[in-house]
Amino acid sequence: MNKIVILSQDVLVRSLLRLNDNLEKIRGSKVVIPSWVLSELEGKSAKGDRFALGGLNEIVWLRKIAEQGVIESVEVRESKDKGVESLANLASSMGGKVVTGDRVTALALMARGVEVLYIGPLGEGLSISKYFDEYTMSVHLKEGAPPMAKRGTPGNFELVKLSKEPLSEYELRSMAYEILEKAKTDPNAFVEIEHKDAYIIQIGSFRILLAFPPFSDGLEITVVRPLVKVTLDDYNLSEKLKERLRERAEGIVIAGPPGAGKTTFASALAEFYRSRGRIVKTLESPRDLQVGPEITQYGRLNGSFENTADLLLLVRPDYVIFDEMRKTQDFKIFVDMRLAGVGMIGVVHCGFPIEAIQRFIGRVDLGVLPHVVDTLIFIKDGRVQKVYSLKIVVKMPSGMKDVSLARPVVLVKDFESGNVEYEIYTFGDEIVVMPLKKPSQEEAITVEVPVKYRLRKRKHTIILELGPEMANTEVTLYSGSRELATLTTDSKGRIALARASPLGRRVVEAAKSDNLRILPSKGD
Repeated sequence: MNKIVILSQDVLVRSLLRLNDNLEKIRGSKVVIPSWVLSELEGKSAKGDRFALGGLNEIVWLRKIAEQGVIESVEVRESKDKGVESLANLASSMGGKVVTGDRVTALALMARGVEVLYIGPLGEGLSISKYFDEYTMSVHLKEGAPPMAKRGTPGNFELVKLSKEPLSEYELRSMAYEILEKAKTDPNAFVEIEHKDAYIIQIGSFRILLAFPPFSDGLEITVVRPLVKVTLDDYNLSEKLKERLRERAEGIVIAGPPGAGKTTFASALAEFYRSRGRIVKTLESPRDLQVGPEITQYGRLNGSFENTADLLLLVRPDYVIFDEMRKTQDFKIFVDMRLAGVGMIGVVHCGFPIEAIQRFIGRVDLGVLPHVVDTLIFIKDGRVQKVYSLKIVVKMPSGMKDVSLARPVVLVKDFESGNVEYEIYTFGDEIVVMPLKKPSQEEAITVEVPVKYRLRKRKHTIILELGPEMANTEVTLYSGSRELATLTTDSKGRIALARASPLGRRVVEAAKSDNLRILPSKGD
């Protein structure tokens, strides 16, 4: 009597019988497909799942090779159960063995005493490793496109094409399957984020994003790894900054654009505090800080960093590194833990140093801001480009002359020189971030700090109120990058425009779409 093999769903969806010599392993066998597998493939295919559709095509292919005599026959067998129970029951009742490419399914069946033929990857490495050399920062793979890689160092890299031939959907699917299997059983692997059509997986030093249709327009694999592991000594920090990090800094924000080296610096800072006998923990998702085993890296507890923060307060860390803060809840957790007395180090994406501080405005009371963030370190091109310190005083904001206008003002100072570069204060219902230094030519090109304004609409006019500090000042109005007009404010810092005029209408439209920007004219 010929052998009987029962196929699990992954064998069909991933076309595993076409790989290597897997078909030879079942040659001449009677192939059994549980009825629930066929039903699920039909349902998913009807909803546009192309991998389920591929599974249906595999069944059609199996029937064709049965007609050719490669296998004995294909039978769909009814089963009351689903999943592992169904496979185990069919194998027991029919005296057959289960063919699967899912390692967890294979282990579960073997634990039940079922004979299993595992045809998945053997866990001897990852195919994506072939795309990396010592200079590769990341690899970008997508079906229908040639493989690409970023090579170099943070701030000094180039995108190179690794092959002229585009990758096929089958090649990408095989690599994605291999990565998912590795993540299930490798002790050095974590599935950090899992959605229906997207995964973020950490395997060793690799951070891997898998994106499947319909979430993406094609199957995509992005693999990122840290190129180097450095210490603070590699950054040539001033003795003044080293002393602050040793003695005073407890609310640190590491800021910079994507790929600038923020996480690498945060890893170095974590090891610096660990070496000084501090208890250091991290909040990360995904967990890609390169730190030693003494530093525990925490992800989301029950899907929430808030739950993780509650746990962290119980283990009493000296410092917590919060990698990649983006959402409002992330900033609230940072603030709450800092005010609870924990030393906090947050990593924030931004294009210019002051923008990192502005991310906290509106999420924390202005008077508390210097206690939450006392040191801001801006990283660009893999090096420390700017350091700010924050302090709060009661004074008249610069440019104001009436002593009655004195109020609490947060001073943002260049740490090395001690010069105040920005003042942050409330003016009416607004929070004003006022630059004090004249920007350099480079900053003037790349960074523009718009003037805060309030738009009031009357029956026939609109009033732009810029505040008394902008009285008798020439300003330029922009809609996005398009210049609208250059005008001078009155003695109270206002601009009046006819509501029905072409300029008035353009100003109203720009304000409505949040594109209106008002900048001091270059002459001022």
